[in-house]
Amino acid sequence: MSKVLVTGGCGFVGSHIAERLVRDGFEVAVADNLSTGRLDNIAGLNVRLYRCDILDPAFQQAVDDFLPDYIVHEAAQASVFKSTENMTHDEAVNIQGTIRVIEAAKRCGAKKIVYAGSAAIYGDPAYLPVDEKHPVGPNSPYGISKYVAEMYLRLAAAQFGIAYTVLRYSNVYGPRQNHIGEGGVVAKFTEAFRTGSTLTIHGDGEQTRDFVYAGDVAEANAIALNAGSGEAFHVSTGTKISVNTLLTEMSELIGVKPDVRYEPPRPGDIRHSVLSNERTVQKLGWMPQVTLREGLKRTISHFGI
Repeated sequence: MSKVLVTGGCGFVGSHIAERLVRDGFEVAVADNLSTGRLDNIAGLNVRLYRCDILDPAFQQAVDDFLPDYIVHEAAQASVFKSTENMTHDEAVNIQGTIRVIEAAKRCGAKKIVYAGSAAIYGDPAYLPVDEKHPVGPNSPYGISKYVAEMYLRLAAAQFGIAYTVLRYSNVYGPRQNHIGEGGVVAKFTEAFRTGSTLTIHGDGEQTRDFVYAGDVAEANAIALNAGSGEAFHVSTGTKISVNTLLTEMSELIGVKPDVRYEPPRPGDIRHSVLSNERTVQKLGWMPQVTLREGLKRTISHFGI
């Protein structure tokens, strides 16, 4: 039985990946400092938990103990806004943290690292949909750090023979997503509906995003363990929807029309974003299975609305 270590495995996306890998028959461990992850997210899962930070020596000890064949690297500082407020922390977690993962993989002889990339590396798109050949031009420290980490993975493959695949996510949503901090817009909207509070939209709401369901993201990671080495792929639907339209869809499903407050856009926010998934479909054989409406139904149900 192959072993997989998921960094950030108690987090929103990481826990979905861990759950999928357990179901696929892998021996799974998760490493998480629980700064944003929750133990509830892996409750009942047959996984080994290492409570540690990827920047701490305890992480290397965890890797030495588990000896994974694969590492799925989800642990990250994931907030665009926070990256502008504290660039040093963003760099430490996303760049130095990835280097620590590479060094741990090298030491334990792991075959491959599957890395959670981001559409933020492209900055404001020159054209839509964005494909993997689109020029890199991040407009936030977060986008920069996520791309620099990719460069270290390419270097590690060339110098140490550690295979890698980069999966650049669009906007992931689904059950377990935290509405606090950089929690995705779907989670924030869901929480506002649940509590009856005023819903905040940054900008005019006509900004567009490409929403992909967490379960589909988990499937892409499972496939990438044995496919797509040395390449980057988009994990997306290839379909854009405005934030205002998203709100209308959720309002129809819940049967409530919330109060909405529009505020200025945040630093680093991108106006329009949609990622082409054509290469992912062709080369990995992956395709999103969950429609936005079905995914919203599952998410709303999870939060008890």
